Amino acid sequence: MKFSISREALLKPLQLVAGVVERRQTLPVLSNVLIVAKGTELALTGTDLEVELIGRVSLEAAGDDGEVTVPARKLLDICRSLPDSANIEFSLKNQKVTIKSGKSRFTLSTLPATDFPNVEDSPSALEFALQKSQLKRLIDRTGFSMAQQDVRYYLNGMLFEVQSGFLRTVATDGHRLAMCTHEADYAVDSTHQAILPRKGVLELQRLLSDEDAEIKITLGTNHLRATVDDFTFTSKLVDGKFPDYDRVLPKGGSKEVVAEREELRQAFSRTAILSNEKYRGVRVQLDDGALTMMANNPEQEEAEEQVIVNYSGESLEIGFNVSYLVDVLAVLSGDNIKITLSDSNSSALLEETEQGDSVYVVMPMRL
Repeated sequence: MKFSISREALLKPLQLVAGVVERRQTLPVLSNVLIVAKGTELALTGTDLEVELIGRVSLEAAGDDGEVTVPARKLLDICRSLPDSANIEFSLKNQKVTIKSGKSRFTLSTLPATDFPNVEDSPSALEFALQKSQLKRLIDRTGFSMAQQDVRYYLNGMLFEVQSGFLRTVATDGHRLAMCTHEADYAVDSTHQAILPRKGVLELQRLLSDEDAEIKITLGTNHLRATVDDFTFTSKLVDGKFPDYDRVLPKGGSKEVVAEREELRQAFSRTAILSNEKYRGVRVQLDDGALTMMANNPEQEEAEEQVIVNYSGESLEIGFNVSYLVDVLAVLSGDNIKITLSDSNSSALLEETEQGDSVYVVMPMRL
């Protein structure tokens, strides 16, 4: 096996593929990246048995075909440390890989490519396509609400739901919920749901940009595969049932508050400074034309902010985790935001005042 490639061409796919590889592995080969040279195509594969990413690069000239696995982190560090304009010569001899560039020479240990695990294919249930920018928006607008290491393992990920007419992403950690809907003409007979695990969501997000290039998604019975540019991303799905999110959406809230989004975000951020570091609670007092937020902490320190809002009706006092509110206000766009409330024990519904594609639910706190 032998080929040469510029540092620039190798670095981007190697960074993305190495991101999938876990530093601490039970199987030594999982710390490696699989390199396959065939004609003028070079393929790099990284996996942790749950998520697999394959990156492809075109070589300027065909070398000697072959395949081998090398330590991912070390190869990435070597490539990063070489000069920008460097050309890398890669050769395999006696189970050792030699990397030469200018006057630099490195020898890396290898493991056989036959030891490298393959993510098995599952029967494909559904295929569809959308723009990279559209998928990025769906993930960006909901990803922050995913749970982390929750015992309810089905919450440690994101629901992808495809119905005739739309693709929807939903994430919840049991205290808040985020939902974003992309309208599209998908011809599907029934509702398809898949829970992509947290790591899969974060790795897929790294492949996306605001470009309008197309990304193809294949939903299998236990895998999701995305093909974009020169990358093929595959992730196992979480085997579980996602909560019925429609039941969580508050219905019939009588108190509607319209406020300037950025002003509200900054006020909540300032109030948060003196909230209890553990519980992050703020007290919100709603009166005609004004929203007052108050926070205090065990050191007897207090913060109070008042924002002018468009509201007329009964007064209401309700507590929230301020971090959840700030997260929502940071991802929403548009000048104004609408908050719908019922009473001090019911969840708040947050959305854009103009026809938005996202809805957020934040549960109240007892303070």
